[in-house]
This record gives sequence, structure tokens and C-alpha cells, in this order.
Amino acid sequence: MITALVLTFTGLLLLGVPIAAVLLATTGITLKFFTWTPLLVLPQQLFNALDNFVLLAIPFFILAGAIMTEGEMAERLVAVIRYLVGRVPGGLAIAALLGCIFFAALSGSSPATVIAIGGIMIPALKEAGYEEEFAIGLLTSAGSLGIVIPPSIPMILYCLVMNVSVSELFMAGIVPGLLIGLIFSLYILFRARRHDWREAGPFSWPVFFGLLKEGIWALLLPVIVLGGIYSGIFTPTEAAAVAAAYALFVELVLYRSLSLARLNHCLTEAALLSAALLFILAAAMTFVWLLTSEGIPAALAGWLTAHINNRWLFLLLINLLFLALGSVMDDVSAMLILSPLLVESLRRYQINLVHYGIIMVMVIEIGFLTPPFGLNLFVAMGLTGKSLLEVSRAVLPFLLLLLLTIILITCLPGLSLWLPGLLR
Repeated sequence: MITALVLTFTGLLLLGVPIAAVLLATTGITLKFFTWTPLLVLPQQLFNALDNFVLLAIPFFILAGAIMTEGEMAERLVAVIRYLVGRVPGGLAIAALLGCIFFAALSGSSPATVIAIGGIMIPALKEAGYEEEFAIGLLTSAGSLGIVIPPSIPMILYCLVMNVSVSELFMAGIVPGLLIGLIFSLYILFRARRHDWREAGPFSWPVFFGLLKEGIWALLLPVIVLGGIYSGIFTPTEAAAVAAAYALFVELVLYRSLSLARLNHCLTEAALLSAALLFILAAAMTFVWLLTSEGIPAALAGWLTAHINNRWLFLLLINLLFLALGSVMDDVSAMLILSPLLVESLRRYQINLVHYGIIMVMVIEIGFLTPPFGLNLFVAMGLTGKSLLEVSRAVLPFLLLLLLTIILITCLPGLSLWLPGLLR
């Protein structure tokens, strides 16, 4: 049965069949020819996979990101940060990076961050004398912070399939996200000092306070959402609804930047993306149910512990496995399929599921920046008109910095587990 399952899955994947269809077809064929279970269980499992209150957070966060991308919140946010830090060496690039961090905390979406901040800051960096390749690489890579800085849609998906607290994983992502921001900032300063990249002109507090007054509503959103979650005022799912409602109120009533036609576009895009993500999740959970019912995770754990007696070697191999899988499928799908299979192995190696979740999210971040499934690369191509090769070359230095950060997070679990420990 296992041989037929692997061959069916691999064959359909190589033929270019969409991942959700691959999972459902593999599950259906295995049930039909290798078990006595009726196929009626397939729609039942699909329904059970989506019968979860936490899933409501996904469409709400996607909608919030779409509204802010279409409106003026991102632009006003960047204006405040740019004026504050633009006069230090590399200040405009650091402002772009900070803008990505703030917008990531607003939307939870990596592509939305690249679109919203990259569309503003790539032309601004080029106009200020920064190298075009550097600007494209920075904004494409910094946009991937959207899945590390909470709230994060891949984090929510991981928590669903691994039965982990969403609040705990959100808090675990703060330090790694800020660490990536710090490492990127040091690289920006290094490049800026060599090229003397800085904005001219004196700093004026009245001008800054004027920009702050205009952008305060955008700056308040992460405070409301994350503060509400960590203070216990509302759950992550309720926080997603608050984020969408707040963004809609600010853009429609305060900034008046959204017309009905543009709002309809936001709703359509959010509905399509939410449907695609939830369908993949349901198919993956059904596939995982089949594997679990056949005892495959326990067998895999037994084989791994018999051949690998070092937890760090195990984590290294898992990282390499997911990076390799990124060449044939997107890493979010790989996480949904494989992580539940490794639960028993993680327990035997005494690896904290929250720590492992942060590692997985950072590996997914790498996947957003590597071809052929690097979504951020395609977004950057659309924004700049560059080829895939040109964007990939621009991203390469930042990709190496991300790999360094993954090694640090993997070897130093305290970086991701310290804040969740305070929460508990």
C-alpha cells in the first residue's frame, strides 16, 4: 500500500496536478484499492477538517491585508517611518525594512507585504540613488517577514494540524522576526557606508508630528490586535475579525481611500485566496487522517529513532528535506502534509512543538524566496518587470542571511521559547 501511495502521489505531482487534487486523488485511490473503508468517508473527512472555529482567522486576516494594500494605510505608515530614520546611513532602506515589519504585523501575509511596501519603496530607493538590484532584493526578502511576525497565516495553519496554541506560536515568532530585522539592518548599514546612501535635509519635529498624526491610525492596528491577543481580551480568531473591521473603518471613514469598486475587488481577492488555502488545508488533513489511521507516523518515528540518535542531526535533516521539497511543491503544503507525520518523532527526540513550528515557518519563508514556487519572487517580477533570474539574483544575499538565522533559531531554542515561557 505504501509503495502505491508514494508512486501515486509523486506521479501526480510531477505531472503538475494541483496539490489539493493530488492529495484527494491519492487518498481516494488508496481507500478504494487497499482498504475496506468506503469512499463516503472522504467528504466526511473534508468537512471535519474545516469544522474548526480557528479557521475563521484565515479569511479575516487575508481580508485585512487586502484592504490595507488597496487603501492608504501602508503609504501613511511608511511615510512616518521614512521621515524618522531616513537621515541615518541606509535610513531609507531601514525605513523600508521597518515598514515591512509593521505591515507584516498588520496583515499576516507575505505577498501582501511585498505588494504594499514594495510598490512604494522600490521606486523611492531607486530615486534616492540606491542600486536597483539591492532595492528589489531587500523588499522582496523583507516582505517574507509577513509569515514570521505575528499574526501569520502559516502559523495558524501549523497550529491547526499540530494542535498547538496559536497565541503561544504567535509570541514565539516575535524574537525570530526581530532577529531577522536586526541582521538585515546590519547588512543595510554595511552596504550604505560603502555607497554613502542617506537622505539629505534637516529633521523637523513639526513635520514629523504632522506625519505621525496622519499615520497614527495605521500604527495603532498592531497594538490593538497583538495587545488584545496577549492580554486575553480576545482570541486570535476574534483578533482577525477586529483587524478586518478596523482596517475597513479606517480606510472607508477616516482616510476615505476606498471606493465601492475597489472594496469589491478586495472582497473578491480575499475570497478567492481564502478558498484556495482552505481547500488545500482540508485535502491535507484528509490525507494525514489516512496515513495516521494506517499507522505510518508511528512506523516512521520508529525507523528514524533507530537510525538517528541525535536530535540536532534530526532537525538538520528535516530542514534539508523541506528545502529540497521546495523545488517540487510549495513549502506550506509540505508543512501541512509532513509535519503531522513527524509528531511522534518530535516527541521521541523531545523537541518542543512550538520551537519546531518556528523552524517550519522560517523554512517556509525561504520557500517564498526560492524558485520555482517562490511567490514573493513572482510578486516582485510583477512590480518591477524583471525576469525570475534577475529577481532571484537580487534576493540571494538576503537569502543567505535568512539561512544563517534559521541555523541560529534551530541551535538556540531559547530565542523562540523565551516569550512563550513568559506567557505561560
